[in-house]
Amino acid sequence: MKIALFATCLADALFPESATSTVRLLERLGHEVVFPPKQTCCGQMHVNTGYQAEALPLVRHHVEAFESGPSWDVAVAPSGSCVGSVRHQHAMVARRYGDESLATRAEDVASRTYELSELLVDVLGVTDVGAYYPHRVTYHPTCHSLRMLRVADKPLQLLRAVRGMTLIELPAAESCCGFGGTFALKNSETSTAMLADKMGNVLSTGAEVCSAGDSSCLMHIGGGLSRLRSGVRTVHLAEILASTEKIGSNA
Repeated sequence: MKIALFATCLADALFPESATSTVRLLERLGHEVVFPPKQTCCGQMHVNTGYQAEALPLVRHHVEAFESGPSWDVAVAPSGSCVGSVRHQHAMVARRYGDESLATRAEDVASRTYELSELLVDVLGVTDVGAYYPHRVTYHPTCHSLRMLRVADKPLQLLRAVRGMTLIELPAAESCCGFGGTFALKNSETSTAMLADKMGNVLSTGAEVCSAGDSSCLMHIGGGLSRLRSGVRTVHLAEILASTEKIGSNA
């Protein structure tokens, strides 16, 4: 299968390992990964903060960049929140501003855009990707992947098949970590309290690593854990799944 990588802004600017690991994993599974060079921000940040008119050009640009034609079969992103935006916001924004043609095209792009665990389990039909990661890991299911995309336990299915790894259940796993994009800035005290609860639950597991499918949540949780000097690292799901004995698994 030919798969287009939707890298996302955070991967491009701060966490490239999530995108490069996605490519390495999919290529190891025998698929061709291409990178649409015109891609930019999907506009999620604008929509979520109320700037929907300003998001419209970004929606149009994303649709133009990811309309596959003969070039690729599906698109994938290592981010539940960005895929959630493509799925649930793009057509809505286009319709709100009277562009039905763009809305229809956005729906077509959305129907072929997947978060990584969705792509692996639902489209490619694989739960054992041949990963090896000899660490104690706990998994935080991010809000957008859980509530917007409804990926359910797909990430956990993938993690349970990783050799050498001890997967530890996270208490109150479905509770938000408190990031929420600009929520963490506009409601900093509430966000900090939610983060404290999440960190307490992570630390109670005795895990070496906290994993998730969104770099934004990992940035929030990882920042808190580092300030505590806890020694617990945050690692994206894609990095764990891309790890093997051959290439090393100390991510």
